[in-house]
Amino acid sequence: MSGTTSNRLLDSLVARHPSLAACRDDIAAACDALIGAYAGGRKLLLCGNGGSAADCEHIAGELMKGFERRRPLSVEVRDRLAAQGREGELLAEKLQQALPAISLCGHPSLATAFANDVDATLVFAQLVAALGSAGDVLLAISTSGSAANVIHAARAARALGLGTIGLSGRGGGGLADVCDVLIDVPGESTAEIQELHVPVYHHLCRAVEAQFFGD
Repeated sequence: MSGTTSNRLLDSLVARHPSLAACRDDIAAACDALIGAYAGGRKLLLCGNGGSAADCEHIAGELMKGFERRRPLSVEVRDRLAAQGREGELLAEKLQQALPAISLCGHPSLATAFANDVDATLVFAQLVAALGSAGDVLLAISTSGSAANVIHAARAARALGLGTIGLSGRGGGGLADVCDVLIDVPGESTAEIQELHVPVYHHLCRAVEAQFFGD
């Protein structure tokens, strides 16, 4: 993605949501971190609680298939599928390239077992240890920045060599101390902060997609 395209997308975001102008540089830094990870063949992990857990699933859904652009499979893969006959041709036509993203908010068997046997506040950290690799990125979402399980996940991520991006509000709380990049949106209440998280992460998805699937 060219610098012109990047700036255009950020300009559009801020024009639609002027209060995010204060976060512009941090949003740009988060985009750069994600693009760097994906360019290196790495993946994104996501964690959060409540509405933020739903946001994690939302983000993963936007990245794992086409968001605003077509993402056809490579010619090589399409040809290999088509060689399998009619069903393969269907797959070649319908399947899309993905940007790997894993929400840590599912995994109920592991989460409940670890919560029961070890410590509920360390479930996300355990999943980071299980699924994360150096060069990956963790997007840790907490409107207050004070969710202990999210902070522990970011600590584990840093120790394992993952990049860490925090998406928060109210100054970022303890999350600010354990993230390489913190996007701290303005907002007086949890709902107001969550309302601003949506355009921020839609922008991240849009910008990363433009980088890898631009015309």
